[in-house]
Amino acid sequence: MSILCTIYRSPKKEGMYLYVDKKEDLERVPEILLKVFGQPQFAMTLHLTPERKLARVDRDEVVLAIAEQGYFLQMPPKIEDTFNNEHNTKLV
Repeated sequence: MSILCTIYRSPKKEGMYLYVDKKEDLERVPEILLKVFGQPQFAMTLHLTPERKLARVDRDEVVLAIAEQGYFLQMPPKIEDTFNNEHNTKLV
């Protein structure tokens, strides 16, 4: 299954993104989430096909969440995860 989605970035939290179906846009996103997220800032429109890989989240998880609840919220990476990925070391 593929979906054309719009991705918004949060002005309140670096690395937080909201994925929604382009046709529905923000219609199914709960008001409480939008309050926490802040005024959505357009980032991009992306065609999520079965072949498409996403950098930090699983494409199938995104598509399923959009189908079931109307949105997918991508949370920012943890500082430790960012450190590990950038330096390829383990924190002790």
